[in-house]
Amino acid sequence: MLIMINKICEKTRGVLSTDPKVLYQEERCFSKEPFYFPGTNGKAVLLIHGWTSVPYEVRRLGKYLNENGYTVSGPLLRGHGTKPEDLENVRWEEWLCDVTRAYEELAKDHEKIFVAGTSMGANLTAMLAKNKANISGIILMAMPYKIKLEKISVFIANIVKWFKKYYKKFYPPTFGASTTITRLISYQSYPIKSALELYKLMKISRKVLLKVKQPCFILQSNRDHVVAKNSLEKIYEKIGSKIKEKKYVDRAYHTFISDIKNEHIFEDILNFLNKN
Repeated sequence: MLIMINKICEKTRGVLSTDPKVLYQEERCFSKEPFYFPGTNGKAVLLIHGWTSVPYEVRRLGKYLNENGYTVSGPLLRGHGTKPEDLENVRWEEWLCDVTRAYEELAKDHEKIFVAGTSMGANLTAMLAKNKANISGIILMAMPYKIKLEKISVFIANIVKWFKKYYKKFYPPTFGASTTITRLISYQSYPIKSALELYKLMKISRKVLLKVKQPCFILQSNRDHVVAKNSLEKIYEKIGSKIKEKKYVDRAYHTFISDIKNEHIFEDILNFLNKN
């Protein structure tokens, strides 16, 4: 335990003292690319990144799972990894099509496939699980059952979209270095039209939760500034899975899976996969 704490402290000090422009510099050349790591245990995991982000968001988790035997695939969703303008006319059905195709590719060579997604990737995971009963289990990380101030936000977005096309992201200053990786790899502004498309996906995905029957592990930060505070409990209550687990991540940003100080969660995820 002491070794793990020292390791986390070392990494955190590194992030705090490093210029974001040079942080993870050697990985930046492939941070926007999809990844595929062939495994050795005959099982596979499909990892789905969040809205405005890229596969690198879940790449370190993917490497960890691969080191423990799993084949891991991290597709790039349509409209992502280029420029915000490319996201503007993409519909949520196209994102679902992307993850369905990635799942079907894995299904050609693997009988046991798990799916894990973060933020919007978790909404897509729930949708895919409803459509593909053969999925062995799912992991929903920071899934927005609802977002904070949802009705007001959607109302304002529907008005603002007529005279403003893009909106800049906001990061609470208290998160500091926790958002460094997110700032490097994701769009820092987004089309309002795409935000409304995300809202459509959220609405539909929460309606299908009852039809999701696979074993499920739900995780959410207890300081998530995007997702409504009761999202985890709502998902846990509504989902049709008989086998389900939940966990709150302490003192973490919304997309906690890309923050190096939260790598201890990788072990929890691996344990869930191994027993299902």
